[in-house]
Amino acid sequence: MRALCAGAVVWTLAWTPAPDALAVPRGTGYAFAPGAESVAGSPDTDGAKSIVAGRTYRSSLPAHGRLYYHLTLDATSNVYVPVTAIPPRGATVAATDGIRVSIQDADGNPCFYSSASFGAGLSPRPVTAVGQRDTGKSLCEAASVYFLVVERLDAKNSTPDRWDLELAPATEPALAAAAPSTPPGSWNSATPEPPGEEPRERRGGDGFSTATSLGQGAWRTRLAPGDTLFYKVPVGWGRQVNAGAELDATPTGHGYVGGALTLSLLNPARGPVTDVALGYTGTRRATSLAPVPPVEYTNRYAVPSGENAVRFAGDYYLVVHLSERMADSFGTGPFGVTLRVRVDGDAHAGPEYRGRPEPTGLFTVSARDEQSGATGSSDPTMRALAYGGLGTGTALLLGLVGWTLLARRTRAGAQKPTV
Repeated sequence: MRALCAGAVVWTLAWTPAPDALAVPRGTGYAFAPGAESVAGSPDTDGAKSIVAGRTYRSSLPAHGRLYYHLTLDATSNVYVPVTAIPPRGATVAATDGIRVSIQDADGNPCFYSSASFGAGLSPRPVTAVGQRDTGKSLCEAASVYFLVVERLDAKNSTPDRWDLELAPATEPALAAAAPSTPPGSWNSATPEPPGEEPRERRGGDGFSTATSLGQGAWRTRLAPGDTLFYKVPVGWGRQVNAGAELDATPTGHGYVGGALTLSLLNPARGPVTDVALGYTGTRRATSLAPVPPVEYTNRYAVPSGENAVRFAGDYYLVVHLSERMADSFGTGPFGVTLRVRVDGDAHAGPEYRGRPEPTGLFTVSARDEQSGATGSSDPTMRALAYGGLGTGTALLLGLVGWTLLARRTRAGAQKPTV
């Protein structure tokens, strides 16, 4: 029984995290989707390799020149091809550098342009731009061969490194019945009061595929300079999401870092919705995203990009980045960051699609999704800790019960006469 109890204690110690274990993010590199297929971009359309909706691909982008990827599109589905560029940590990047993405027809006519840059933080981080084909428009509406084109924005003032790319093409089927083609009317554009409860620890993932689910509330993590963490918030039809971030004060260092913390909101197709960056002088700073309307199908007909992008239900991504330049003025950290997430609005059923999207379930939110975001049960690390705690408690309980029984038997034996 002593051995059993000793084993229970050792198990307890093994499953008890060190004081900083919950505070430091898991990794520093980008986590590509498991099973992502490698595909090389071609410098011209003749050699372009095919990419298919519902699959995720890994590629790389040189400092100069364009890359082409082959797409075969039908005439009825909206198509989204998010491209995430991941520069190496420690690289020098210009504020205007980043990527430009477009979809072109076989004659080279562009359907849509999108770009993403690093901004004032001057810090290498994953940035995402989306190639897009909307049906119902005069350009690129036919079923045909198209090409995804990816290129750098401004490489001349950046380190000429080759960047990793993650491509995640997706399709949105046509509606089963005709719907209005005008954006919704007025909506509540006031910045909501952020949740004021005590923050709960929640570490983010290292990529879209490992993003940690969040619900409404206050959530806390820690980042070292150069870290990027990914979260996802289930947002259903009719619901309105808002988020803000707070960067803790530090007792050491001095100076000013522009764009020290960047908070970005992306839609389920990884399309940028809105972002915000805060400067830092060592004192506690807070910022919040600009309000966006409730999720509605007809938002796609709005002109402002922040409204246009809130066009379908699903997991909306919050991406948090701490600038590498923080280390020059305030040390290596890690630095405490609090996220405050609010989800308002009246949920309602969404439109009926004629088919299913690829990947399946991309534009769907269930009650279970929203519950997992609120409790964090989708976070594998928290699940492991919970299971570990359950196993430890069970072992300790068994050990104590066994020890008690052994003690009682020993006392009973000592009271009996011996021959």
